[in-house]
Amino acid sequence: DHRDLHYPLRRQRQMCIRDSYRRERPQIALSHGARSQILLCNILRTPTVLIMDYEHSHAAPLSRPNWVIVPDILSNTRPLQKHYQMRYYPGIKEDVYVPDFVPDPLILRELSLNQDEINITIRPPAKEAHYYSPDSDLLFFELMKRIMQTPGTKAILLPRNQFQERFLKEKNADWFTSKKAFVPAHAVDGLNLLWHSDLVVSGGGTMNREAAALGIPAYSIFRGSAGAVDLWLEKEGRLTMIKSPEDVWTKIRIVKRAMPSTQGVRHMTTLNRLIYIIENIIETESAEI
Repeated sequence: DHRDLHYPLRRQRQMCIRDSYRRERPQIALSHGARSQILLCNILRTPTVLIMDYEHSHAAPLSRPNWVIVPDILSNTRPLQKHYQMRYYPGIKEDVYVPDFVPDPLILRELSLNQDEINITIRPPAKEAHYYSPDSDLLFFELMKRIMQTPGTKAILLPRNQFQERFLKEKNADWFTSKKAFVPAHAVDGLNLLWHSDLVVSGGGTMNREAAALGIPAYSIFRGSAGAVDLWLEKEGRLTMIKSPEDVWTKIRIVKRAMPSTQGVRHMTTLNRLIYIIENIIETESAEI
């Protein structure tokens, strides 16, 4: 099972958290989905705060946090309200850091991107995730089929891990030999890559939401349980949900994007509210010690 390849990394991460805990002796733990951290802190009876934005994620045994902070779009999600002490913030988590983003056109030369081509950044579905649906893969391969048949297009693929990269290159060698697709040789600034793309298609959540926050055409091929944040972005016209192979051909607009002269509105409302909530939780927990 290729999932076993990730076990040493998980084990290493858990040991790193354990060693940091012994060294720093924190009084409260904060994360955006760090299950290893929550598990360790629960065992050591350290209060935990989880920031999350997908209400269908599963909590592992013994990894329930004390506090949960979510977008106010999830304020009516009853299962969350039933089990956790809840706090809410406006907007989406990507609004925390997108306002600080500054585009750097050097990435075009770094990745040898031709501005005359339609550059499409694609995040394949996560097969190892508990929310994975085979339908997402069906849509991903249909998208690649369309790109292979569309002149003047280039797919920038961002695999989830080395196993997925090897699988795609071995099973679909024509994508790469035709130079219609490539995988960056090293990690790049994700926001910068999205900014210099003409459209973004992802089988997950964060990359699509980053594109939506930046005002870039975003398409979701995620076919697990739809999150309230994505449904809200779809209602706002900032994200298009692709639900069938036919949608791949009719709803995804493969066209050049007019590059704006400025990034748009930069506000720190989401960040400021999150900081206020976290400070309030710290004060509450400190008062109980």
